[in-house]
Amino acid sequence: MMLRLSVLDQTPVAEEGTAAGAVGASVELAQALDVLGFTRLWVAEHHHSPGFAGSAPEILAAVLLGRTRHLRIGTGGVLLPRYDPVKVAEVFKVLAAVYPGRIDLGLGRAGGPAQRFPEQVAQVLAYLGGAGGDAHEAVMPSGVVPPQVWLLGAGTRSAQLAGALGTSFAFAHFLAPAPGGAAFAAYRQALAAGPVADGGGQGVLAVRAVTADTAAKATQLADAMLLWRARKDLGEDRPLPSAATVRAHRWSSRERERAAVHRPSVLHGTPEQVHAAISELAAAHGVREVVVNTLTHDPADRLRSYQLLAEAFALRPPATVADAARVVTAGAA
Repeated sequence: MMLRLSVLDQTPVAEEGTAAGAVGASVELAQALDVLGFTRLWVAEHHHSPGFAGSAPEILAAVLLGRTRHLRIGTGGVLLPRYDPVKVAEVFKVLAAVYPGRIDLGLGRAGGPAQRFPEQVAQVLAYLGGAGGDAHEAVMPSGVVPPQVWLLGAGTRSAQLAGALGTSFAFAHFLAPAPGGAAFAAYRQALAAGPVADGGGQGVLAVRAVTADTAAKATQLADAMLLWRARKDLGEDRPLPSAATVRAHRWSSRERERAAVHRPSVLHGTPEQVHAAISELAAAHGVREVVVNTLTHDPADRLRSYQLLAEAFALRPPATVADAARVVTAGAA
């Protein structure tokens, strides 16, 4: 089975770096991915986080669409409880009008009271002309093919809702690996029993992974992610640590415990090893596309990891190999 690869970019802020630098690195990353053969790129929404600079994914997505030609670009995802569903639909329908066939609207239930999340999702679909085909006059422009709608989740609730409404579904393996099988089973069961809005439901698996030119470098990058994640679990939301910080760090017993919990879900090693791990997870969950999330202190390491994965999975670039090499080299400079 030929796997498609996509990317979730959380716009990580580096230790001693800036939010502006993180956003600039996200733009450079998108331009490189555009010629490496990846299918889609999603940008995330986080607020009041020293480690992530992406607080307005719809704005960043619009910028990235203007700087790329081939990728599907969208959100992973808009935290719908924070917003008016009509406004969310209006923003993405305008994006779909400007960039037809390239827009993904990923929706998450975090960020506020989630009791109304199912109702809010149904409203978004209705305003986009989805469920029931009830396109509202308030949404402009009319006659636009709506974006592909995705529900994001790490359990069965969003999976069941996605299936019932006929949207696509992305499972966040990097947040909670264990419920993946149950979540996809719930999604497919609900999808088979309900109407298919959104042009037919699709499932993808979102994993955290990193590779490098050597296994030792990949382990170093994974350790930095694990230190960042362990600190976050313990209430210390910090930027991504450098390799020097990780080497000098004296791990507490609680940090080691939290790192051990997350280590199995951080796929790392040589490109061949990460290729095998991703392929095995995709087969186990019955998906044909995997969304890869990589967090590194140095944007060049993140870009190099994606380049190596593109080579390992034999992704087919939409542009020439020379163009791909030029963009990757420029981004790493």
